[in-house]
Amino acid sequence: MGSKYCVTLQDVQKAETRIQGLIHMTPVMTSSSLNKLAARKLFFKCELLQKTGSFKIRGALNAVNTLCAETSAAVVTHSSGNHGQALALAAQMRGIPAHIVVPHSAPACKKAAINGYGAHIVECDSTDESRTEVAARVVAETGGVLVHPNQDPSVIAGQGTIGLEVLEQVPTVEAVVIPVGGGGMLAGIAIAVKAIKPEVKIYAAEPLNADDCYQSKMNRKLTPNLQPPVTIADSVKTSIGPNTWPIIQDLVDDVFVVSEEEIKVSTRLVWERMKLLIEPTAGLGLAAVLSNRFQEIAGDIQNICVVLCGGNVDLVNADWLKDLPTNK
Repeated sequence: MGSKYCVTLQDVQKAETRIQGLIHMTPVMTSSSLNKLAARKLFFKCELLQKTGSFKIRGALNAVNTLCAETSAAVVTHSSGNHGQALALAAQMRGIPAHIVVPHSAPACKKAAINGYGAHIVECDSTDESRTEVAARVVAETGGVLVHPNQDPSVIAGQGTIGLEVLEQVPTVEAVVIPVGGGGMLAGIAIAVKAIKPEVKIYAAEPLNADDCYQSKMNRKLTPNLQPPVTIADSVKTSIGPNTWPIIQDLVDDVFVVSEEEIKVSTRLVWERMKLLIEPTAGLGLAAVLSNRFQEIAGDIQNICVVLCGGNVDLVNADWLKDLPTNK
């Protein structure tokens, strides 16, 4: 891959060694009824069954075990929930304090989980600027180490371990479909998969209401969301950034945007057909695969791995289910 990116295949492989035994190698599951709907063979990488209920523990553990190898300093981050939970657990496992800056609007279940792992929560507004400012203030006050949720190279390398597992678990894979927010998971998987099997397509999936990755690819320059997006996929409201963008620009084959309705329908499909309680963000991949544009572009690609990134569902606010048409 060369050194033009902040992360290399070797970084991902070192991360895999570093976090081995501390995380689950999550299963890959299939569904004949969803295969029929997609007219393809779908392999679901079940990161919702990962520790803390999402893939984020991979990057958090790699970061804590890299950045804090020589020190017992506190760790600080800003997160809408999943990375916050993961870093809180990673810090607890290492016996160091964690301070998590969380938007007021984050689901209560995610805040409760962060508290449960013994971290200190600091609330902020839901803009990227507010997150960044408050996190910088907490770093200054605590002398802690900032672990960015998606731009930190050690976090990106940790998330890339999903790609290594997918190649091992689905040797016939022809494409991987990955939800994108800040792009840490997308960039990490792209680095790993393209280095080992460059012919495998890497596709991103994001909400139409938070389509900065799509816009960036179209404009060929980093194009963040202009205001905080409104989407049910609350884990991908943040924009891709300066470290993930060059990797996405070069190694991601296409970006598929899907409507709120498509996200909801796909999330419910996974609940009903696979009995897996994914969060709506994890419904993005299936929504992309079932979209008309995917059917046109993906051509005769048959074996597709869809990353189900997390399962931290805010069940108290699942009113959206009532508005969906009944599945045929």
